[in-house]
Amino acid sequence: MLEALQLPFMQRALLAGLLVGGLASYLGVMVVQRRLSFLGDGLAHAAFAGVALGLLLHQEPLWVAIPFAVGVSLAITWVREQSSLGDDTAIGIFFAVSVALGVLFMSLRQGFAPDAVAYLFGSILTVTPTDLWAMGLVALGVVALLPLWPDWAYATFDRELALADRRPVLLHDYLLAALVALVVVVSVKVVGIVLIAAFIVIPAATARLLSQTFAAMTLRAVGIGAFSVLPGLASAYLFDIPAGSAIVLTQALFFLLALGLRRL
Repeated sequence: MLEALQLPFMQRALLAGLLVGGLASYLGVMVVQRRLSFLGDGLAHAAFAGVALGLLLHQEPLWVAIPFAVGVSLAITWVREQSSLGDDTAIGIFFAVSVALGVLFMSLRQGFAPDAVAYLFGSILTVTPTDLWAMGLVALGVVALLPLWPDWAYATFDRELALADRRPVLLHDYLLAALVALVVVVSVKVVGIVLIAAFIVIPAATARLLSQTFAAMTLRAVGIGAFSVLPGLASAYLFDIPAGSAIVLTQALFFLLALGLRRL
């Protein structure tokens, strides 16, 4: 494995996995605590529609999927805020529409090409420097917004009190939704549209089992999300299995261990 890490594509894969694991887990804490775990799946399928549209237009899929997924995330938030529909209902509507659009775009392109399959199931070993730059820019954006974490935590635990305290809860809802969409889109090349929701949910759920404070949950989630990449990549290299699946299964193993510790 140490010899493999000397190869440029393995170095890019490791760096991409660490970035995605950390970013998805950090935002996943907010998503899990707000009971919006279905949001990851909804935005993943919005990314699928954006990728399909990019392939149809013969453009770089990533740059088409980003505005498409962000637009869907903002639309989901708007519907949640403006209607009495439940969160799962609002997400489910856009989930279905995104899948329908993705299938339509791919049919117009005359079938699922190998490049589309790579986005569906992920191909971490084919991450390019451009992909890394996109992940790095999103990571910088998340770091720049770290001062907003106390307000996000406040609204996560008591939304009504945060509104009464005149915190910009609605603005932060839109901002958080847009950030989750950005992380989902830049992550599809690493783990795939099918599995990206796991990166958002499993580390945060694991950290929740092990933590008594929101700050501790956030730190542990980021640590679990990033650390799971190392044994996942090693397993993929040693046993010749898909890296995305290996990483997610590693996260699931950590969750089972945390569940066992919690029961004890």
